[in-house]
Amino acid sequence: MNMMNVNANGTSDALLDDMTEEMIIEQVSNDLADAPPARPRRDLPQMMRKIPVTLTLEVGSARISLQDLMNIGPDSVVELDVLAGEPLVIKVNGTAIGRAEVVVAGENYGLKVIDLDGLNLDMMTS
Repeated sequence: MNMMNVNANGTSDALLDDMTEEMIIEQVSNDLADAPPARPRRDLPQMMRKIPVTLTLEVGSARISLQDLMNIGPDSVVELDVLAGEPLVIKVNGTAIGRAEVVVAGENYGLKVIDLDGLNLDMMTS
């Protein structure tokens, strides 16, 4: 008795053997092209949208002794652990969520978001 094996997606092993690697790659590429582009999910429940958070931009930090701290005064310069021109850390309520650079927004400073690696709203809403 000749049995045909069918894999999980319903394609027979015999059919897969007949397909060339190029055909499989072309099919996967077509499937990916037809899929809508992935968009970050930001559908928060209405109640959660009203919760205030504090957004800060951390320039850097320095570890110094208490003696050095006591010697700081006007015109003192303390070297930070961030290179000039390097993106700064965006924090929400003290938790790092991404990186940004400083820009001028009208008469105020602003931040231009470079990436949001740590912003995972999906976890908050599931």
